[in-house]
Amino acid sequence: MGKRRKVVHNAPHPPQKSGAGSQKPQKTGAQPKSHKQKKPPQPRHDEPTIPFAPEDKILLIGDGDLSFAASLVEHHYCADVTATVLEKSLDELVEKYPHVTENIGKVEAEGSKVLYNIDATKMAPFVDKKGKGATGVMDRIIFNFPHVGGKSTDVNRQVRYNQELLVEFFKRAAPSLTPGGTIIVTLFEGEPYTLWNIRDLARHSGLQVERSFRFQASAYPDYHHARTLGVVKNKSGEIGGGWKGEDRAARSYVFVRKDDEARLAPTSGKKRSRADDGSSDDE
Repeated sequence: MGKRRKVVHNAPHPPQKSGAGSQKPQKTGAQPKSHKQKKPPQPRHDEPTIPFAPEDKILLIGDGDLSFAASLVEHHYCADVTATVLEKSLDELVEKYPHVTENIGKVEAEGSKVLYNIDATKMAPFVDKKGKGATGVMDRIIFNFPHVGGKSTDVNRQVRYNQELLVEFFKRAAPSLTPGGTIIVTLFEGEPYTLWNIRDLARHSGLQVERSFRFQASAYPDYHHARTLGVVKNKSGEIGGGWKGEDRAARSYVFVRKDDEARLAPTSGKKRSRADDGSSDDE
């Protein structure tokens, strides 16, 4: 989360006490105390962190209604986006997200593409050639709000299912990275997401947290959080209602392969604690 701002109290000074019509004379040679003018509070730095560049080759995993992909193409001018969804076909995707065709049009109109039936735990690597010596081609692999859906009402089981999802994803995603490429995973803050221990899962998968930062949905115009089960409908069958994921506090974690970590680590001279396992742009 962002740092708390220091509150500066500019309270007026209390009036001087008066005697019986006279004031105490000042000491000879004494100078009246000068009051230093207090500096106004500094504005908070709310500039969002964007973990990619327009020229990056970007792979989006489980992009739901594809509004994030559309925002990258339309508003961040990303020229090479491959957006993937778990749904097997366009018809299945439209059934979940009736408005998705508009976003698909925005993505494909600029030369980027949408791939169907891509399971994050089973996907083949995106590489420059087959066989030995193949190198990954993706500069950024982004998985926003991974979730297995409501597989269980038991919290512990649900946590384990999501941990398994992330471990398999990390294993499958790493070979697709270019040298120095990054994997970015965004999760909501608080429980049960903190119970997933994403930093440890990544470490055991040969990755290292390079940094983390507060995810700001407002940095992606027209992006809307898409639920795993599809759009929310009210009792009358109309779309709308329910909670909005883009209004919830969330954090993005940037991972690098361990052999790339030393080269990509920030050189600010700030010591990194083992518990933190990576720097954070804002806490």
